[in-house]
Amino acid sequence: METRVQVLSEDEKAQVHERTLQVLRTVGMRCDTKEGRRILAAAGADVDETTRRVRFPTDLVENLLAQATTTFTLHGRRPGWSFPVGAGEFTLLADGGATSVVDATTGERRPTTFDDWRAATRLLDALDDVGLYWCPTDYDVDYERPGGFVRYFTRVFGTFGKHVQDSFGTPELAPWLKEVLDIVFGGPDQVRRQLPLSFLITPASPLTMEHDFTQTWLEVRDYGLPVAVMPMPLQGATAPGSRLGTLLAANVETVGTICLVQAAAPGTPVFYAPVVATMDPRTGLYAAGAVEHAVLGVAGTEMARWYGLPAESSGLCTQTYQPDLQTAWEKADSALLVTLARPDVLVGPGLLGGATVLCLEQIVLDVEVVRRARQGATGVPVRDDLWLDDVLEQVGPCGTFIGERSTRAGVRGGEWRLSDFGVQGSWDAWRAAGSPSTVTAARERVDAILAEQVSLPFGDDQAAALAALQRRADAAS
Repeated sequence: METRVQVLSEDEKAQVHERTLQVLRTVGMRCDTKEGRRILAAAGADVDETTRRVRFPTDLVENLLAQATTTFTLHGRRPGWSFPVGAGEFTLLADGGATSVVDATTGERRPTTFDDWRAATRLLDALDDVGLYWCPTDYDVDYERPGGFVRYFTRVFGTFGKHVQDSFGTPELAPWLKEVLDIVFGGPDQVRRQLPLSFLITPASPLTMEHDFTQTWLEVRDYGLPVAVMPMPLQGATAPGSRLGTLLAANVETVGTICLVQAAAPGTPVFYAPVVATMDPRTGLYAAGAVEHAVLGVAGTEMARWYGLPAESSGLCTQTYQPDLQTAWEKADSALLVTLARPDVLVGPGLLGGATVLCLEQIVLDVEVVRRARQGATGVPVRDDLWLDDVLEQVGPCGTFIGERSTRAGVRGGEWRLSDFGVQGSWDAWRAAGSPSTVTAARERVDAILAEQVSLPFGDDQAAALAALQRRADAAS
């Protein structure tokens, strides 16, 4: 008796698919990379070179979707760590790209620094709930030059030991990425087996496979990296002004891009990963904390499941700029709703302000929110040994169950989730501890984790090879 949520019926999911096929067949998508258009034309798509418009026959869409690898295992540098995708497991992907940070000392917002990047990356590495990584801050200014690019990926793989999901829009840098992967993971064959990195493709809404990131993936496709296809249509702005129309646009953009991926490299592992979002019609801004965003996240997860594809879904979103009550309700309702839809990967921990502001305390708070949501998803387990009607008969009226063996077994067996975070005891105990706020407790937790976290060092040969590669990259910059 698990807790479930449903937005779309089976018939409604089929309708989304049928209308997606119609849009792809009649309207199509613009594909800005010439190589992508060539690949799709060779696969049987109708390509207009003048407008860059690609239209997809229905049979072609169905055949290409069927080629996607839907169960695979992600790895990282950490010995023994792996995450099976498509096996009913769940992990978090830390949100990324913040341009500012809530300073832990002053409480004020300021631009992010390398120290913020390092602290956030170390914290995420230490939290087992977080299996996948995006760069938590904006990239350095030299990221799209060989020196900065090699430096970044060397630092990432040297600090975060689990799976990295990243992207870049400079095709000329693809050979440098391959060299980093070869050194860190032992060559192309090992990369294909371990899948330590997945590539993020973000079609531009509406209905456009943009050039830079798409072409970059085409340059690295021979390494077999999983691909997450993540359009970000915004209801009423870059998508139609209804939730259903926005879901349709997201599905068209995701499915159309998956078709290119499979035509270019059949069998590539994929994540169905749209961020189906909404606009605040009062301002035109992304309404990160809107409950409609959370509901659309559920609907997107349901479409992934309908296709039999792994779901990378978005939740834990908020519009607020510091941890407060609004942050709590916006992140809690989106986390619970999307978690109940059971994605493989939930994106979102750690950012505020519509994913623009990093807050280390919020990372810890968000992980706690998701732990609660996951316990809620277990519902009311039903087994013969859990009815306890014999215990009810034995204790009888006016008795107590505190001392019963079955109560102790329930505590140990997961009938309660016993959090070690936040206020759990009496008023007197809380006052005696200095009446700490939840944010203060989160700050203490962050400090304790960072005091103990140790990243996995590179071996001597790896370090020497990476240093030599860095010198060449700097010279080429």
